[in-house]
Amino acid sequence: MMSEEEAEAQLSEIELLSSMFPTEDEFVVTDQLALAELRDYAEKKTTNIPSSKIQFTVNVELENTTADKEALSLYCSYPLNYPAVPPEITVRSHLLGRPQQAQLNADLNTYLKSICSGDVCILSATEWVKDHASAYMIKVSAPSETQPDRCTPKDVTFTRLWIYSHHIYNKNKRKHILEWSKELELSGFSMPGKPGVVCVEGLQDNCEEFWDRIRKLTWKRILIRHREDIPMACADMDIRKEIQKLRRFPPLEEKAFDVHGSRGNHMDLGQLYQFLNEKGCGNIFQMYFGIEGQ
Repeated sequence: MMSEEEAEAQLSEIELLSSMFPTEDEFVVTDQLALAELRDYAEKKTTNIPSSKIQFTVNVELENTTADKEALSLYCSYPLNYPAVPPEITVRSHLLGRPQQAQLNADLNTYLKSICSGDVCILSATEWVKDHASAYMIKVSAPSETQPDRCTPKDVTFTRLWIYSHHIYNKNKRKHILEWSKELELSGFSMPGKPGVVCVEGLQDNCEEFWDRIRKLTWKRILIRHREDIPMACADMDIRKEIQKLRRFPPLEEKAFDVHGSRGNHMDLGQLYQFLNEKGCGNIFQMYFGIEGQ
């Protein structure tokens, strides 16, 4: 149960972060309703204790990196009893390979346990990440005369996953799909109902992380029906621009196509085909349903 003191400390830190990172490119609260509940409780406008965690993202730019204004994203969540217990923070960047990202987050978690003993600590965590992240980064070497086409030690791959589920009804699952895709910087779409269709696209590691989380939920049936992997390895490539060129969808959103059926759980698959066709993905329809779209 959250105490009034913990609520006041959380709200105070959120307001401090908002002032230090004033733009949405730097700081954004994921769930505004949860923030409103926290504020009402902290300011004693209600006695209803908040039931939802505060979640937010802090984007920080690193100094002395080979990339221009390279940014790291800290995806943060307050346990209800924060700051009595450490916050939950996951750091992500396209310059972090999966092992490096896991190690950075493990080391950050150890650091948080050592400093968060009843005091707010997001700013301390942010500074720790800025000071230490470069040691975990994939090093990008500049081309030389003898190696004009030299590439990064780790190939960067753009991935598009086409996920099929027997059905997607559950509101929590639908919420996870939207929130996790945003956290992992994935674009695509989700079509709830029966059957359920999810497409995510972005960096391969992020797509794999999304799939790893989604498949661990309880499903009657869920599988990757098709996947597309596009290597992007050269050191002189602007990764973010290349990713943007390869995306076929905006940030992931739910799509509804003329909902019908006795339970309101079926979509017009003809409209789905038209949507896919407009995005240059019409061939996927037959992979999903075994018939040509029309």
